[in-house]
Amino acid sequence: MYYDAVTNQHGLPFDPFKAIVAPRPIGWISSLDSTGRINLAPYSYFNAFSNRPNIVGFSTQGRKDSIANIEETREFVCNLATMNLMKEMNSTSASLPHGHDEMAHAGLTAAPGVSVSVPRVAESPAALECVYLQTVDLFDKDGKPANAWLVLGQVTGVYIDDAIIEDGIVNITKARPVSRLGYQDYAVIDEVFQLVRPGS
Repeated sequence: MYYDAVTNQHGLPFDPFKAIVAPRPIGWISSLDSTGRINLAPYSYFNAFSNRPNIVGFSTQGRKDSIANIEETREFVCNLATMNLMKEMNSTSASLPHGHDEMAHAGLTAAPGVSVSVPRVAESPAALECVYLQTVDLFDKDGKPANAWLVLGQVTGVYIDDAIIEDGIVNITKARPVSRLGYQDYAVIDEVFQLVRPGS
């Protein structure tokens, strides 16, 4: 099949776009507002965009508390969402009143940041401490606002649980991170394989 993605006339029961752009890492973003209240929310539009410096970013459809907090305090943390934290991660996606602590709501523990003032999720086996760089307003091909924003940050500190380090490298299958697919589907990484780049 082929369909016009602008008019979105695919004729299917559900939009297939997110099912094709998959798997997507989950950015489980913790931030603080100006009064020090914690916000924690998962974002399925998340990834790394640069290695040196380390730059990561996440995008939201609609302006969420995370963006307001990050633009105000200029810091955030990306916590690794894993299979054993799926229930808690999903709990933090709930629409709670402004200023409500999603980390506490999900029964999670706030561990203090080192290079930033924002806490990480203590139960998560890895976290990226970030300093805010910029917010990019997204527009469609005709210049119309997409009601979506991309937040970029530079990683200034990395936490890794020693339990997932094996022979000097991160054994990601021990962490079992989850990723977002289409519809209500998720996937877990519990098996990997190696592929050598030609000429390496």
